[in-house]
Amino acid sequence: MKALLVEDKEYIRKGLRNLLQLLDTEITVLGECESVKDAVIVANACDPELVFLDINLTDGTGFDFLDQTENLNFKVIFITAYEEHALRALKIGAIDYLLKPVDVDELQKALQKVVQLPLNQQKNQLRVTKQAWNNDDSKLILSLHNSFQVIDLNELLFCESDKGYTTFYCNDDKKHVVSKTLKEFEERLSNTDFIRTHQSFIVNLRYIDKYDKSGVIYLKNGKKIPVSSRKKEQFLTTFLSWTNS
Repeated sequence: MKALLVEDKEYIRKGLRNLLQLLDTEITVLGECESVKDAVIVANACDPELVFLDINLTDGTGFDFLDQTENLNFKVIFITAYEEHALRALKIGAIDYLLKPVDVDELQKALQKVVQLPLNQQKNQLRVTKQAWNNDDSKLILSLHNSFQVIDLNELLFCESDKGYTTFYCNDDKKHVVSKTLKEFEERLSNTDFIRTHQSFIVNLRYIDKYDKSGVIYLKNGKKIPVSSRKKEQFLTTFLSWTNS
C-alpha cells in the first residue's frame, strides 16, 4: 500500500516512518508534505492508497486538502493533538485517527481498520466528518504565525481589522492577530451572535452594554466601537431584534 504522510512536524513524520518499519507493514511511504499546497500536488500526481493526514497544517487544515484533491481514491487516517474540536468531529464521522504522539499499538489498530474498510464507506464517513467540523459554530480556529489558536466564540468580544491584519479580542484580555482581512471571517461569523458594524469591526452582540445614537457602541468592558453610517440601519435592526428575542 502506497502511503503519503501529510504532517507539518518533521519529528512526527520521522516517528511515524519508524513505527511503520517497526510493525513491518507492507506500506511504502512515497512522500512527505507539511502544507496543503504541497500535499495536493503530490496526491494528485502520485495516487496514494493511504494518507496519514494532520488536522492542522502550515497553510490550512486537512479538510482543505481533501477539498482540493482531484480524486479521493485513497483511505485516510487522521493525526491530531488533544484538541476537543477536532476529536468531536472525528468521532462523529467514525474516522480512524491517531493522537500525537503516535502510539505503536494505536497505529496497528488503525491500520487493521483501514485495510478492512471499503473505500466508498470511508468516503461517506469523510463527508460526515467534514460537515461536523464545519458546523461547530462555537469554535473558530485561527492560523497564527507558528501555531493554531482555538477561539471560543462565546468568549470573543470583537474583531478589528487594520491593513490586511485582523485582531481578535477575547474576554480573558488575550488578543490574537492573523494575517487575513475581516471579510474572510465575516461569513463564518454571520450565523452567530456577531455583526459587522464598520469596515474595520465585527462585534459580539452579547457584550454590548449600550448603543449611543451618535453611532458608538459601548461594550461591557468599556471599549468603544464605531458604527458606520452605512451599517447603522442594519445594525439597529439586528441589535433591537436580538435584544427583544
